[in-house]
Amino acid sequence: FQNQAMMKTMSGANCNLNVPAKNSYRMVVLGASRVGKSSIVSRFLNGRFEDQYTPTIEDFHRKVYNIRGDMYQLDILDTSGNHPFPAMRRLSILTGDVFILVFSLDNRESFDEVKRLQKQILEVKSCLKNKTKESADLPMVICGNKNDHSEVFRKVRTDEGENLVSSDENCAYFEVSAKKNTNVDEMFYVLFSMAKLPHEMSPSLHRKISIQYGDTFQQKSFRMRRFKDMDAYGMISPFARRPSVNSDLKYIKSKVLREGQSREREKCTIQ
Repeated sequence: FQNQAMMKTMSGANCNLNVPAKNSYRMVVLGASRVGKSSIVSRFLNGRFEDQYTPTIEDFHRKVYNIRGDMYQLDILDTSGNHPFPAMRRLSILTGDVFILVFSLDNRESFDEVKRLQKQILEVKSCLKNKTKESADLPMVICGNKNDHSEVFRKVRTDEGENLVSSDENCAYFEVSAKKNTNVDEMFYVLFSMAKLPHEMSPSLHRKISIQYGDTFQQKSFRMRRFKDMDAYGMISPFARRPSVNSDLKYIKSKVLREGQSREREKCTIQ
């Protein structure tokens, strides 16, 4: 799950947060167009639902947490449903630590796309795992959105979604409504639990604070009278920028080379 070899920094006005690499993760959200990927991300970040549809090319968000004195960082990559650049999608998968695959319950084609994406993720990550000895665990949630619509419009049965995850304990299925905020928080709670991340990362289990507290946010003694009953705090970075493609490529290359060198050293060890 370690997502970078170096410390990650969130910089902004009066704010400079350093998060250990071992506590830095990337969540990748994938699915066809118009299934509600960005709406689910919006619910996670700010608890809002936007009625107006705006096609996503690729959106990047960052949320930083102080959980019982330890700093965590979650980068969120909200991808395009059109996948105009297959190589970019593959790179996004390679650098992802946890995945949300979204389809619309009233759109059969979007469900078929999720099945293709699930297969691609398993293949791509398996290839990387063979080169780096990464953990076999691959936390993933398959998410059927728009369950607030009438059953008359349903095109995918519940058992079909459940069948996609039945053989993998690190994969779960949820039917949600980003519009009504149904099962969204529960879905994130399960995803973070499978990833062995603090469950306080879930939207309802931490106190949302603004960037004005950035200077004191990372301190072990971070406590304010108004937040005295909470041990977990989350803050969205308004200044986050997606790491460059070059940075992602270097990260993958360094991981492969680092593990390859480790194996060479193992071969040369005198028993």
